[in-house]
Amino acid sequence: MPVDFSTYLTQLNDAIRAQNGPNLAYLLRPTSPQGKELVKSLRSPTAASMAQYKGSIASPWDDVAIHYVLICTQIAHGRPADAFQQQCQLVSSFVRFFVENTGWTLPALFSILRDLRDLADDADGPMGEDSKMEAARVVAKTFSACLMDRTSPIEESRKWGVYYVVGLVMKCYFKVKKIALTKNILKALNNNNEIPALEDYPRGHQVTYRYYIGMLAFLDEDFAKAEKELTTAFYNCTIRSPNNQTRILAYLIPLRMLRGHLPSKELLKRFPILDDLFSPFISAIRSGHLAAFDDALTTHEARLIDLNLLLALEKARELCMRVLLRRVWLMLDKTTRVHLKFFEAGLRVSGCEVDLDEAECLVANMISKGFIRGYISHEKRMVVLAATNAFPLPSERSAPYAYV
Repeated sequence: MPVDFSTYLTQLNDAIRAQNGPNLAYLLRPTSPQGKELVKSLRSPTAASMAQYKGSIASPWDDVAIHYVLICTQIAHGRPADAFQQQCQLVSSFVRFFVENTGWTLPALFSILRDLRDLADDADGPMGEDSKMEAARVVAKTFSACLMDRTSPIEESRKWGVYYVVGLVMKCYFKVKKIALTKNILKALNNNNEIPALEDYPRGHQVTYRYYIGMLAFLDEDFAKAEKELTTAFYNCTIRSPNNQTRILAYLIPLRMLRGHLPSKELLKRFPILDDLFSPFISAIRSGHLAAFDDALTTHEARLIDLNLLLALEKARELCMRVLLRRVWLMLDKTTRVHLKFFEAGLRVSGCEVDLDEAECLVANMISKGFIRGYISHEKRMVVLAATNAFPLPSERSAPYAYV
């Protein structure tokens, strides 16, 4: 049966009286069926024509309903920027009710904030920032409304929305590359001792939060913390979200590579985008082919820069060099004394044009970082290798990230 505005108001009021959060979320979603029906029945309404409905339902729900209709109208006419502005006002009106109620309203809050984020993306396009920044500011205001609930019983508290909102704010800031702005909201979160433990929140909230904490650590080059957070995020991420798994693995794979753990072919086959990006590097590392590794860096440079992965992959080149030098050593029957000219020859064959002095510097660097156990006799141009475990596995190095 078609929905007119009076019917919609009745449905809205019923959901509020019954404290039915999921139903309220449904009624505020522009993609729900009643959205198009309202636009049609009201004949493309405007702010002026909808003003007559002020006071037709208890405040702030009269404003919320009017903004909802205008949002659906702007979307129907292909005006995402105008729809976004109306959505900002809807969120503002909703929060007036939200701060005076318990957590039953959280499903609706999550829904309208998701719509706000999506409309911001549509309004600005992939390169725009203005709407995305405004969306971040609007979402950040709801963070305080969740965090400062001191009256509701804990099982009904708005605090159960904290990590969802924080994840959404960080996503907005990352999109516009204003990552430093996350520090204030994280400081407020970490200084509050009254919220439940992260592990008690829905798994999806945990995964999003840990992903962005891992990303912040990655960008700060705190690789040990980044690997820990991203690993936890990946193992808790549902397999029904392959896109989210891909985002996590895009950074977890290079971190694991730096510690000498290469992803299996089976894993990469599950994620074709990552297979295309990382397989050339992994193949070059396994074969010790420096030229192939450098070619992969050149081919994927723009993409790696865009993902902030170039530095990590450049550091992984040392794994490739370790394999190459070890292969030279194996060809010499694992002797404990190797003249530098053999390593120089191996480097040249692999596409690294160096002279003897440069080869010595490269080998010395590998020794200092724990890839090779031994020392160099500069006078004799000789590398003296340990009698046992001369080329330890990269994962066996103590504090491998300390050398990155």
